[in-house]
Amino acid sequence: MQGVYSNGLILPDLIPGKLIKRYKRFLADIELDSGEKVTAHCPNTGTMRACSEPGRKVYLSSHDNPKRKYKYTWEIIEMTSSLVGVNTLLPNRLVYHSIKAGRLKEFAEYEDVRAEVKVGEKHRLDLMISKNGPNSCCADTCYIEIKNCSLVEDGTACFPDAVTVRGRNHLIELQRLAASGFRTMMFFLINRMDARIFKPADHIDPAYGKELRKAHQNGVEIMVYDVAYDLKKGRVGLRNQVPFQL
Repeated sequence: MQGVYSNGLILPDLIPGKLIKRYKRFLADIELDSGEKVTAHCPNTGTMRACSEPGRKVYLSSHDNPKRKYKYTWEIIEMTSSLVGVNTLLPNRLVYHSIKAGRLKEFAEYEDVRAEVKVGEKHRLDLMISKNGPNSCCADTCYIEIKNCSLVEDGTACFPDAVTVRGRNHLIELQRLAASGFRTMMFFLINRMDARIFKPADHIDPAYGKELRKAHQNGVEIMVYDVAYDLKKGRVGLRNQVPFQL
């Protein structure tokens, strides 16, 4: 496991507490171990249906920026079978860092990594990687869209946890790029450590599952990884590639 963390990210200093409730989507009331009750920012737009149970142990980061309305950010929750990452900004940072560090052998030949790349008139994709920098041709360029997956049911990781029109649009854009000769990929980052397989959440958003299958048939690759959290070392890294079933 040492290799996992050496190629991972350093976590912020974490403050333990207990979740009282999550509400208004982006807020959570938490009782710190000191007994103080605080309101923290919840950086997650999903329903968090499998990782927002009141009474669970949680971990917050603290920020001194006077422009911030809330001093604390909810980072992690401790569920029965795994720590679960709450902050949906982490998957993009972790995948970006892992590619740059050579952690993913599938991208070993790519030299240039760029984040938040505009494609078309209305869309952005999370990463564009290329073999020869800005002068790469289509075949030497790969567009990657990264999705945070926190829903695990009986060992099966599922995405999405709510209906996502935006997510379907990303799949459509990836198919358009694939048809133009680019390599394209959906990267699902399971932000926890207790999944054995990944499947689209047809019981939540059947339209997304249908589009994902169509995208895969049209040349969009799928990659799924889980993570390893080590709170003692204060690090998180990519752990194992997880099989998927469409």
